[in-house]
Amino acid sequence: MFSDQNLYHYSLLSLFLIGPPTFLACQFLTAPYGKHRRSGWGPTISPPLAWFLMESPTLWLTLILFPFGKNHNNPLSLILISPYLFHYTNRTIIYPLKLYFNSKGGAPANGFPVSIAFLAFVFNLLNAYVQARWVSHYAEYDFDEWFWVRFAGGMVVFAGGMAVNVWADKVLVGLKSEGDGYKIPRGGLFEYVSCPNYLGEIVEWLGWALMTGSWAGFGFFLYTFANLVPRARFNHEWYLKKFGEDYPRKRKAVIPFLY
Repeated sequence: MFSDQNLYHYSLLSLFLIGPPTFLACQFLTAPYGKHRRSGWGPTISPPLAWFLMESPTLWLTLILFPFGKNHNNPLSLILISPYLFHYTNRTIIYPLKLYFNSKGGAPANGFPVSIAFLAFVFNLLNAYVQARWVSHYAEYDFDEWFWVRFAGGMVVFAGGMAVNVWADKVLVGLKSEGDGYKIPRGGLFEYVSCPNYLGEIVEWLGWALMTGSWAGFGFFLYTFANLVPRARFNHEWYLKKFGEDYPRKRKAVIPFLY
């Protein structure tokens, strides 16, 4: 018999099940956008539009679902969902606008495959449902004596990761706005890893997992790791191939000093 509880259960299970095959597939194939853009993936749209459309479920689906949760009026649930919405306001609205206005001439070229944007859209539908439904409905706040401890600790991790993510994105978008092709990013965590933007996002969702203390948050963190770590390796190898001896050899891909 269909029920929301069954839908939530199977959606959460799906979040865990897609992680391992994603990690395995990404060891051999990286999504064809950005540095790895290549033909053969169907029609394309501008990157700012692609980012806006594929990330948008994280906002509109969350806002649609939240009022129907039993905890929708609980201040703790509103506090808990705020970092999630803050991240995705940046990723869905602010980041695409930065891409657009910092592109040479103000009109980014097409190049983001619709097929990849669609897959990301579907994932965000699934994940937004799992995260929003857990925070607004399935979490138990009344007798949660550790809520503020978890939230404070997780928030420190989340905020640190988001600061790194936003800063690294700003550096990369700034380099694109200069034109003349790709350049070696420098300064800050770029001196240690090729992809501090990915490192920051992984740390963010680790913080979210700690904040929520839930399987939903932990599943999201694992999927983020499975998706971004292999892509960071491909980015690192791309930099090494493109810039050769000019590229700093001590940099790792995404985890300082390790990987």
